[in-house]
Amino acid sequence: MKKTIHKLSGILFALIIAIPAWLIGNTFPIIGSPVLGILFGMILAFWKRPSYLDSGITFTAKKLLQYSIILMGFGMNLFNVFKVGKQTIILMIFTLSAAFITAYAAGKLLKINRKTAILIGVGSSICGGSAIATAAPVIDANEQEVAHSISTIFLFNAMAAFLFPFLGHLLNMSNQCFGLWAGTAVNDTSSVVAAGYSYSNTAGNLAVIVKLTRTLAIVPITLVLAIYTSKREAKDKKSAYNISKIFPWFVLGFVAASIINTFIPLPAGFTKSLSQLGKFAIVMAMVSVGLNTNIVQLIKNGVKPILLGFTCWVVLALTSLGVQHFIMGIF
Repeated sequence: MKKTIHKLSGILFALIIAIPAWLIGNTFPIIGSPVLGILFGMILAFWKRPSYLDSGITFTAKKLLQYSIILMGFGMNLFNVFKVGKQTIILMIFTLSAAFITAYAAGKLLKINRKTAILIGVGSSICGGSAIATAAPVIDANEQEVAHSISTIFLFNAMAAFLFPFLGHLLNMSNQCFGLWAGTAVNDTSSVVAAGYSYSNTAGNLAVIVKLTRTLAIVPITLVLAIYTSKREAKDKKSAYNISKIFPWFVLGFVAASIINTFIPLPAGFTKSLSQLGKFAIVMAMVSVGLNTNIVQLIKNGVKPILLGFTCWVVLALTSLGVQHFIMGIF
């Protein structure tokens, strides 16, 4: 009973910090609630908190994070995804491949921690903070690695929201071209919305649907990461390869929730509430990650991840435009 009370205390502590992060993030969506959550957590990490809070904070950062991914599946409509997916599958393949290859090669060149490089690659190529949150438990990333990745992705999210519309007008892009570009080359959903609708309503609508299609890539990518991590652990420990220990079952829950939301006529308000609950739980998880992050160490090692994030971002943006011009013929 005492352990349960302590765990609940830690969860409640993360909940209290997440509330202002959620409210401010919704007011200023370019910043985003998860970023504020991890920032508030890192600031409070300087405070020597009671040790009994630790178990609940760890639970929130690990387990609650996985449950939140499942709930976010209720915000996916597969009909919209399939409709746009047919038109943009080539674009997705090229941009995702370019981002991951760049993250691997640049990460090696910059001598960045392997897990940090993977998280930045996943965040750049798929869906920013949500993708990092999904991949982190699969590769067993620690709080420092998650914090490096989230802060890097946030920097380029904020830049993209302002820079992309300016470049779109400068290059005289059509609404279709800009919508595809923003949907594939801007990291986080909030920044995709900001950039897309700043350009035009038509571009914004397309960018959001393309972004949701891109989000589904987290399913196969996470499965690949699980297999890779399981094989690597088996090799390091010289033991039998066993993927069942690290298989991301929560990703299957995300897929199931998406299928339910698409094919079962549940009340729209109900599924929207579940999706919002999932997003709020991610903020709680990011608060917990921040609470276990050494901000001094983060700043000391922060330049190389930013360089990696910038490289991935530029390659992703240029690849999207290149495919649209040379293969799709619309730019």
